[in-house]
Amino acid sequence: MASMRDIKRRRSSIQSTGQITRAMKLVATVKLQKAREKAEHTRPYSDGVYQTMQSILERSAGIRHPYLQGGGSGRKAVIVMTSNRGLAGGYNANVVKLITRGGLPLDQLDIYAAGKKGREALQRAGCHIRLDCSDMCEEPCYEDAAALGKEALASFARGEVGEIWLAYTSFVNTVVHQPKLIRLLPVSTEASGQEKTADSREETGSAAKLQMNYDTEEESILEMLIPKYIVSMIYGGLLEASASENGARMQAMDSATGNAEEMLEDLTLLYNRARQGAITQELTEIIGGAAAIG
Repeated sequence: MASMRDIKRRRSSIQSTGQITRAMKLVATVKLQKAREKAEHTRPYSDGVYQTMQSILERSAGIRHPYLQGGGSGRKAVIVMTSNRGLAGGYNANVVKLITRGGLPLDQLDIYAAGKKGREALQRAGCHIRLDCSDMCEEPCYEDAAALGKEALASFARGEVGEIWLAYTSFVNTVVHQPKLIRLLPVSTEASGQEKTADSREETGSAAKLQMNYDTEEESILEMLIPKYIVSMIYGGLLEASASENGARMQAMDSATGNAEEMLEDLTLLYNRARQGAITQELTEIIGGAAAIG
């Protein structure tokens, strides 16, 4: 059995750890409230832009545009949104698994990393880190999303990459966070069809038969709309990822705090038993000594 000094030292260490995890949980809770409000306020706009672009493209058959057809390069640009810090459960690992186990050729990926954890994991996996923009995941803002979208679009327009993907975690609620890997360019009409119900598919199918009429050239309109669509998706992903990160960290720290409390209870019981044994031994020695003298 461990000595009372060792048990007491371990209790002190676990108690300090529990105080840290409890404080981290409170900080994550406050950050979660703010991040969730931003994500919920922005989500209708991002979803609206996504659905609008899908509707436009479904009714624009035959339009030839680089953003719709893709470049000739076989490389793929992947915008990965993770966190700069750990202690968030499986939040970062789940996003990385989407890429490493998603069927994408790792040696053909150019990673735009918004988060140090994702950058480090994908770099170890053999992916090429094209751009490290980890600072933007701390306080997501539209300007950072616009700069990242502009950089990815420029690489696509130069033919350096043939596709642009977005990997992030969608915030469902405090407990549920859903990792997603979606293709942003070339824009695909198949992605939206997979998420629709049977009724909406029938409505979409009938609407797709009506051709979209443009007041000016289709190319110029798409040249303006698609970059805005890309930026809105990136910005929405950043906000969703921020809310998911804080939610995952809050859950992880809550579990760690509960484990620390359970370990403290077990160590307290073990300490009391050791203390009781030491007292009993001392009494036995005193009684034995008194009997020997008498």
